[in-house]
Amino acid sequence: MESSTPRAVLHYTHNLNPRLAVAVARHLKAPVEYRRSRPRDPAQAAVFEPLNPNLLCPILVEGARSTWETDAVACRLSQMVESSFWPWGDGLVDLVKWLSWSAHHFNRAAGDLYFFRVSRPSWSDEVADPALLAQLDGELRVHAKVLDDALKDRRWLVGDRLSYADFRVACALPFEKAALPLQDFGNIQRWHAQLMALAAWRQPFEGLE
Repeated sequence: MESSTPRAVLHYTHNLNPRLAVAVARHLKAPVEYRRSRPRDPAQAAVFEPLNPNLLCPILVEGARSTWETDAVACRLSQMVESSFWPWGDGLVDLVKWLSWSAHHFNRAAGDLYFFRVSRPSWSDEVADPALLAQLDGELRVHAKVLDDALKDRRWLVGDRLSYADFRVACALPFEKAALPLQDFGNIQRWHAQLMALAAWRQPFEGLE
């Protein structure tokens, strides 16, 4: 817990998007209580459905207010601590651009590769179709070139400072060695090394359980 006076509860699991939300909260030192939850457990569904009808984490609960979907949670956490980590002004357009691009392109492929190579093997013996994995690898490399080129002359994605755009686009990169064929993209490697220097990014669940 980052604050002695939390005014909100952040429900999370160890999946990709909840990991991102916890990393944001810890980076911002947001005044939240962290609670590992199981909203899809049949015994818990009735409790969590009013908080998020999708029965997924992350969920940020502040009194009677419930915020769900990772990007919305990150926005609200930034509001809570009055941080420019969620940029406004001129940076807002660039932030939305990278959020949209990551959702429809880079992280669409990266998230599938994470699922097939990291998540599903932890609870199933089913083997992924090699042809599908090869297709996803190819798609990811196409999108990775766009990102690598964008990082050629900049340290961070929005302006000259770390923002939520960096966290969101990089959300699957902590699992690169196990899941993602990105070793040949030097600018991405340099950029993610900067993120890995942050304890909140590198080990977001440390000390919570």
